[in-house]
Amino acid sequence: MKKIIETSNAPAPIGPYSQAVLVNDILYTSGQIAINPKTGALNINNIQEETEQVMQNLAAVLKAAGMDFADVFKSTIFISNMDDFAAINTIYGSYFDNDNAPARETVQVACLPKNVNVEISMLATK
Repeated sequence: MKKIIETSNAPAPIGPYSQAVLVNDILYTSGQIAINPKTGALNINNIQEETEQVMQNLAAVLKAAGMDFADVFKSTIFISNMDDFAAINTIYGSYFDNDNAPARETVQVACLPKNVNVEISMLATK
């Protein structure tokens, strides 16, 4: 069974996709970028603030599905500059218990939506 997950506490989709889809107890989040859901403005002052906004957006999507970061088993991080990896990793890592951290890959890409510097998607299950 497929259930669309949506919340006003994360940015509305900027295209034909859902914030997340729950299928057979697995949550598939769409990639989140650093849009402040209250203002609609990009939060890209620096890579730390940008990553924090992305993680807050993901937290809101997870919460809307009745989950949290402890339920995440896979993450994908897309970044525009691998030189930002350490700063992104520090913020990202603060959301996980090292003993229960999800599988993950980090990929440098040529361009992300709205020319942001980081986008993260996740898979989670209860």
